[in-house]
Amino acid sequence: MSTTGSPHPHADPAGAAVTANAADDDAELFWEEHYGTPRTGGERANPLLVETAGPLPPGAALDLGCGPGGDTLWLARRGWQVTAVDISGTAVERVGARARELGLGSRVTAERHDLTRTFPDGTFDLVSAQYLRTPFPFPRGRVLRTAARALRPGGLLLIVDHGSTAPWSWDQDPGAQHPTPHEIAEDLGLDPGQWPVLRADMPRRRAVGPAGGTATVTDTVLIVRRAAP
Repeated sequence: MSTTGSPHPHADPAGAAVTANAADDDAELFWEEHYGTPRTGGERANPLLVETAGPLPPGAALDLGCGPGGDTLWLARRGWQVTAVDISGTAVERVGARARELGLGSRVTAERHDLTRTFPDGTFDLVSAQYLRTPFPFPRGRVLRTAARALRPGGLLLIVDHGSTAPWSWDQDPGAQHPTPHEIAEDLGLDPGQWPVLRADMPRRRAVGPAGGTATVTDTVLIVRRAAP
């Protein structure tokens, strides 16, 4: 996960820098605490990643906000070369260590990034952004546009958001607004001639939480493909 500060528009440059740095520190601390204790089910892959990537030939993948690493490890087991990134150093270290334990170390590169400041190098056949949300101000549209531009021709950007609030979610705000696929696409602002939309819907499914509990949830799904030049 990745966040940034949003200083007051009339703040002086020094004040803005202090505000942004403080927000970044808070974000890192939040996600360090969130991933500080291993949780049950942490290595399960997200079902919409499995559904999307399962039929694809292995290539280079980018897992944005890798968290416990379930998606990264699932892809690596199937022959993908995966770059896994997160703002939490703890999460990144655990994903890298687990990949090595499973004999997948040569297929996984785990990097810590605050995506508001840095973005991983390389180009990719698949970029997966699963529930890339944070309680801190975060320029998600800009980050995902950067991800779309990092796709190779024919590559897919898979964005999965919450369309409802699961009982185990860190965000239990009853007033939370869940964006539609159309709203996510508008925020991306991509040229549909260069990045056509392949899927935009809100499926429901029975989900299993980290501790084993179940609930019916709604996902918001947007898939775009980078067109050949």
